[in-house]
Amino acid sequence: MTSKELAQHPTVVIVGGGYGGIAVAKALDETVNVVLVEPKDAFMHNVAALRALVDPTWLPRIFLPYDGLLTNGRIVRDRAARVEPGLVVTASGQELTADYVVLASGSRYAFPAKTDLVDTAQAQEQIRAAHDALSQADRVLLLGAGPVGIELAGEIRAVWPDKHITLLDERDDVLGGPYLPELRTELRRQLKEFDIELLLGSPLHHAPETAPGELGAVAGMTESGVEVNADIWFRCYGVIPNSDYLGASLSAARRADGYVQVGSTLQVVGQTTVFALGDLSTADAKMAGFAGRQAAIVAANINALSSGRTELVDYTSVGAAIVVPIGPEGGAGQFPGQQEVVGREVVSDVKGRHMMVDRYAELFGLAVEAGE
Repeated sequence: MTSKELAQHPTVVIVGGGYGGIAVAKALDETVNVVLVEPKDAFMHNVAALRALVDPTWLPRIFLPYDGLLTNGRIVRDRAARVEPGLVVTASGQELTADYVVLASGSRYAFPAKTDLVDTAQAQEQIRAAHDALSQADRVLLLGAGPVGIELAGEIRAVWPDKHITLLDERDDVLGGPYLPELRTELRRQLKEFDIELLLGSPLHHAPETAPGELGAVAGMTESGVEVNADIWFRCYGVIPNSDYLGASLSAARRADGYVQVGSTLQVVGQTTVFALGDLSTADAKMAGFAGRQAAIVAANINALSSGRTELVDYTSVGAAIVVPIGPEGGAGQFPGQQEVVGREVVSDVKGRHMMVDRYAELFGLAVEAGE
């Protein structure tokens, strides 16, 4: 489509270039004027971030420049400071008018699962520094036994068989959420097999004095009286939605916990031209795959509205689903609509060995090396 033809089509401003944002932008690139607002210079494939921590040779494969994402649309490298229906104001003061706005700014999470740095070189250096510190530690403490903590424990064990790894959580079991009890049982079994110590049911009495990812003595005690010692620690909990930029017209849809309420069509509650998806919204579990499904619905509904159609597509949750690798060859999961646990072989094929890097490289127009 020529630029002249696109100029006659609606403008869609997408706030955030994470999994949901890039999928919506790609899906709409041929039908509307796409403007993607994102402060980072490259997409970080967070699914493989923990693999890159233990093996920095993965770093070039998880930072994907936005330049190759869109054919017709454009990228505005800036942060959204205020968003209203029909208007996105960036931190630098640029005002972007829009027929439709998509909120896809995702969430913040503790390093190393995510990073707040917007410059790729600095982000990679941050990961390399943490890798160097981790490589020198004999004892590792991971606070949080959810999917990130379990996966990080597995990644560390796969590279350093002799490190002592402690996975600590105030909850009584691993992997909170609406998952099968058999899945938790299998994950605990494999963690024990990989010689990873589990301390469950009691938090640390005091937070460690050293910063996460910093080499230094960590000494503490759980509230139940168990002594904990380590040379380095990482935080593996605490999702914070990125929604503090919402203007007065949209603030009513923002819950106290920061999530943005959406209806079945993924339109923000009370709005017709503003959509939200992914980690930011209340639509579903916070996973990259679910963000992709939501993106298809958002794109279809924007195309429908821009064509004058009023019948929109509803998003339907597929239910509880998760895949938790424990290193490249371990892990377990639960697929949508299934009441059984999938084992390590399936998890390795689906995620553990390749961490889905090729799928996203192709999305950004990057060549995939043979055999990867």
